[in-house]
Amino acid sequence: MSQTEKRLSLGGRTFVLLGTAHISRESIAEARAAVAAEQPDCAAIELDEQRLALLKNPDSWQNLDVAQALRKGQGFVLMANLVLSSFQRRMGADVGVKPGEDMKAAIQAAEEAGIPAVMVDRPITTTLRRAWARNSLWGKAKLLAALASSAFSKEAVSAADIESLKNSSEMDSLMEELAETLPAVKTVLIDERDRYLASHIWQCGGNKVLAVLGAGHLPGVERHLTALSAGQESADTSALEALPPKTLAGRLAGLLVPALLVALVAAGFVTGGVHATVGLLTRWLLWNGSLAALGTLLAGGHVLAVLTGFVTAPFATLNPFLSVGVFTGFVQAWMRKPKVGDMETLAEDASSLRGFYRNRLLRVLLIFFASSLGGAIGNIIAVPALVSSLLH
Repeated sequence: MSQTEKRLSLGGRTFVLLGTAHISRESIAEARAAVAAEQPDCAAIELDEQRLALLKNPDSWQNLDVAQALRKGQGFVLMANLVLSSFQRRMGADVGVKPGEDMKAAIQAAEEAGIPAVMVDRPITTTLRRAWARNSLWGKAKLLAALASSAFSKEAVSAADIESLKNSSEMDSLMEELAETLPAVKTVLIDERDRYLASHIWQCGGNKVLAVLGAGHLPGVERHLTALSAGQESADTSALEALPPKTLAGRLAGLLVPALLVALVAAGFVTGGVHATVGLLTRWLLWNGSLAALGTLLAGGHVLAVLTGFVTAPFATLNPFLSVGVFTGFVQAWMRKPKVGDMETLAEDASSLRGFYRNRLLRVLLIFFASSLGGAIGNIIAVPALVSSLLH
C-alpha cells in the first residue's frame, strides 16, 4: 500500500482512501488502477455537482451572468472561483495535465465498470462564501492578497513539485503555513471539508467504498470516519452547509461607520447650525464618492460607471446591505457588455492583470472590488477628517 492510500475496516465495511494531486499524471493512473483493482461497491469522488459539470463542460463559463452574480452579493465568490481555477490551469499547463483529471479518470473508470460514482464534496460556492464570512476585515485583506498573488504568479511548477505534494511532510508544512497565515481559511477549506467529505463517504452505499480525494485530506477524513464508526460524531453536515451567522460584534461593526457619520453630522448641526452641517456633509461626500469613483476609474470603468460610483457610494455607506461595487459593476456590464470571446478566454485572462483589463467580464469584477475598496477607504479617511473639522 502506498503512502497516499489508506485502508480502513470500520463497522463491518471497508473504506479505501486514495490520496491524489489534482494535476498529476501519476494520480490519473493511480485513480484508474485503484478502481480496477479494488472493484468497490461505490466510488466517492472529491467533487461537487457544480465542479463536475464544469469538468465535463469547460465552456460552461460562457453561460455566466455576471450582473446577476453581483446582485446576489457573490462578487467575491465569483472572483475567487475564477482565480483558483486559473491558478490550477496554469500549474497544470506546466506539467501537461488539466486540473481535475484525476477525479475525471476515477469517474470514467467507475462508469466503465458499472460502479456508481458519488460526488461527496461540499459545493464550492458554499465553501468560498463561508471562507469569506468567517474572516475578519484583516483576514479578508490577507485572503484577497493571497488570491492576487496566486493569480499573477509566474513561478514555474515541475512534475516533481506536484508529486511532492502527496508526501505527508510537504503537505504538513503547507497546512501549517496556511493555518498560521489564514487560520479561518484553513478551517473552512481543510478542516470543515475533512468532516464533510468523511460524512458523505460514510453515507455511500455498499460494503466497500473507494474514496478518491486530495492527499491533504487523508488524515482528517480518516480521523472523522473513525469517529463516525464509533458513534462519536454525527453524519449530519447541515451546519457546514449554511453561512455562519454574524456575531453581535460583527453586526455592530457593519453599523459603526454609518452611525459615526450620522452622529458627526448631527454634532455639526448642534454646534454650528446648517452651515456647519452642509460643510461636514460635503467633506464626507467628497471623500467617500471621490475615492469610489477613483477606484472605478483606475479599474478602467466607463465614465458612467465612474459617475455611478461617486453618486451611489454614500447610499451604500449608510446601508450595510448595499455595496457601491454592485452599482458600478452593473453599470459597467450594461455599458460594455461582455462578448462571447470574453467568456471563451475567461480562465486564461484571469491569470494576469492585463487579462483583467482586456476581458470585459473580468473588468466588471475588477471594478466591483476597486470601487468598493475606494468607498471603504473614503469612509476610513472621512471619519477623522470630520472629527478634525468639528474641533476647529
